Amino acid sequence: MEKANFVDYIRVFCKSGKGGAGSMHFMRTKFNAMAGPDGGDGGRGGHVILRGNAQLWTLLHLRWHKNLLAEDGENGSGDNCTGRFGKDIIIEVPLGTTAKDEETGRVEAEILHDGQEIIWIPGGQGGRGNAYFKSATNQTPEYAQPGMPGQEGWKVVELKVLADVGLVGFPNAGKSTLLSTITAAKPKVADYAFTTLTPQLGMVEYRDNKSFCIADLPGIIEGAHEGKGLGHRFLRHIERNAVLLFLIPADSADHRKEFDVLVNELEQYNPELLDKQFLLAISKSDMLDDELKAAISAELPKDVPHVFISSVTQQGLTELKDILWQALTDKDNQITTADTVSAE
Repeated sequence: MEKANFVDYIRVFCKSGKGGAGSMHFMRTKFNAMAGPDGGDGGRGGHVILRGNAQLWTLLHLRWHKNLLAEDGENGSGDNCTGRFGKDIIIEVPLGTTAKDEETGRVEAEILHDGQEIIWIPGGQGGRGNAYFKSATNQTPEYAQPGMPGQEGWKVVELKVLADVGLVGFPNAGKSTLLSTITAAKPKVADYAFTTLTPQLGMVEYRDNKSFCIADLPGIIEGAHEGKGLGHRFLRHIERNAVLLFLIPADSADHRKEFDVLVNELEQYNPELLDKQFLLAISKSDMLDDELKAAISAELPKDVPHVFISSVTQQGLTELKDILWQALTDKDNQITTADTVSAE
């Protein structure tokens, strides 16, 4: 389900229901032809509601439902009968979904919890019947309110993957291999660039039955924020990650430069991403000896903890899990350079 079935951006037309009109009606009985007003209120128009569903992971199901139209409320009637409310439209979405107005770009709703419901587009209020306006000085009101119109417009539904850790790196840095090694996920692994075309999620099992979620994000290249490579389409998923793990292969020509390019792409996309906790892993390090590890460590940024790993030989993976778990559980989300782990 990697290519066509991962949908994280959908444009839909939404319309909430119109409220029913209030009734202008007078009660007539066998013995009293003018028994007084008894017009009921109109029913409320249907809402458009967003509901979180932890079992969903894409917006694929909305691809075939581009027009989301809630039902109108029914008109009120005599004998103080209120019109039936319009049927709501409930849209189930994966956790991490935001809903925006296409014209203004304003975020109107955000779903973060399973079962969470938000009235995205409220239905129109039903009008009051003439019985509502009856008073001591106005015993025969000959008017009622019309129903309020619903709201409509083109909207954008956007998914940002919820994961504790996000893997950031150039194509062929070993992100998919690492994910397949420390989780049960089975991303596509090959020796050419951009094997991962959509975000891949996996659960990492830790000590004492603890676990955390890690996401393999499609490869970033220099100029991604300008649309190069896969562009910045998937950079938005990084906004949800608590910790960013930068993966740089041991055979890179310049490890520090590669790290700086990745950080610059994140900054160009959203400067707030620089406030996240950064960790660094040197992949494919089974080809390195102690001297080369020391040389690489010297060129890496001092304020970013790093670890040498190899997904093939399992080298450093336990230490990597430890440093990730520490970053996720640290209240201040800070790790000092003293906590840097270099697996021998």
